[in-house]
Amino acid sequence: MIEALKNAVTLPDLRRKLLYTLLILIIYRLAAHVPVPGVDQAALNQLLGGTGGASRLFNLLDMLSGGAVARFSVMANGVYPYVTATIIVQLLQPIIPALERLGEEGEAGQQKLNQWTYLMTVPLGLLQALGQIRLVNAGTTTPVLPNFGFGSPQNVLSTTSVLVAMTAGTMFAIWLGELISEQGIGNGLSLIIFSGIVARVPQNLISTWTQAQALGSGGVGMGVLMIGIFLVITALTMFVIVVVQEGERRIPVQYGKRVRGMKMYGGQSTHIPLRINTAGMIPLIFAQSILTFPAVIAQFFTGSQSPGIAGFATTMMNFFSAQSPWYGLLYFLAVVGFTYFYTDVMVQQQDLPGTLKRQGGFIPGIRPGRRTEEYINSIYRRITLIGALFLGGVAVLPYIVDLFFRTQLLITSSGLLIVVGTVLDTMRQLEAQLLMRHYEGFIK
Repeated sequence: MIEALKNAVTLPDLRRKLLYTLLILIIYRLAAHVPVPGVDQAALNQLLGGTGGASRLFNLLDMLSGGAVARFSVMANGVYPYVTATIIVQLLQPIIPALERLGEEGEAGQQKLNQWTYLMTVPLGLLQALGQIRLVNAGTTTPVLPNFGFGSPQNVLSTTSVLVAMTAGTMFAIWLGELISEQGIGNGLSLIIFSGIVARVPQNLISTWTQAQALGSGGVGMGVLMIGIFLVITALTMFVIVVVQEGERRIPVQYGKRVRGMKMYGGQSTHIPLRINTAGMIPLIFAQSILTFPAVIAQFFTGSQSPGIAGFATTMMNFFSAQSPWYGLLYFLAVVGFTYFYTDVMVQQQDLPGTLKRQGGFIPGIRPGRRTEEYINSIYRRITLIGALFLGGVAVLPYIVDLFFRTQLLITSSGLLIVVGTVLDTMRQLEAQLLMRHYEGFIK
């Protein structure tokens, strides 16, 4: 592996791609430190350090934006509107026939779907910026952006400039990600999120060290022990993530022989790899967003003049709070449910039985058509159970660690999913580049 890395650095074109990727990531990190005008940083720190529904929501957005929410910079939206638009387009394809036909038209259809995704990102970015600022102002006693709102004429210009700047920041981040994908190494959007997660590790190390010394009456040994424990937990979690992410069930496929002119084609045997975790980390985002939504809505009614409404809102906030004894169980069940839902959507879009039938392939012992579809779906549902339980365990791991150690992981479990997936994808692309140039790759 060391020799492969040396070859990747010594090759001029690969070195250029690696340096180009690093340059784009540095530009993004610099842009993430540019705050929008009029931010009260003390009020923002108070919100992000809280335990309510709004605090959990903004900490999730902070992870997806690469730490930009912690400074409420022009990149505070991150690439989350684009991720949302992509998920919406994927979910709408089986429902809207026009989108489904575009998905079947190959590269031209995919370019059209990408164009619709970009167009959808702009209004979603504006809505997220507006809603994000409204919620962040309502989540603290001191407004984070005191001059925001269209209610006062003197605030119209500043409000418009903030919304436009945050939406432009989203499109700029997407553009940087596309530059990495086209001219660098790896998936650009994933690397942008990855850079933000990794950039927060030193801060988490300092926080863990400080908390451990406080528990150990200022002793250095306690700090070293605590960091060592968390490094072991992180390494074990990454190992399990790699095993499950790379795990697959291979279904044997046989292609019949076909005669075209004077030549005979087909007749070979191959397999279809069905991944254990087809959904990735999308169920984690879905589940956390759904469970956070009631607490965020209830937060607006805690100050109601009616004691009944205020009491009910407080109860809802406490029930959906991360400190609630039921929250971990609800989160686990929601992740499992969304994993099955999103996997079914992805399987329908792939249409493996139809693809096999068009290409003259069949599964030995299974009749083509509906029987093949039922067979593939039954296997997917069985292996998805492992993936769903795995994602559920990853989701509640921070709460289990907090229960025993009263502190947070160096990298959140959902963040580890992104880190591991991004590293594996980047390594595969480097592997392909090295093999094209007749060098040994990372896997010998």
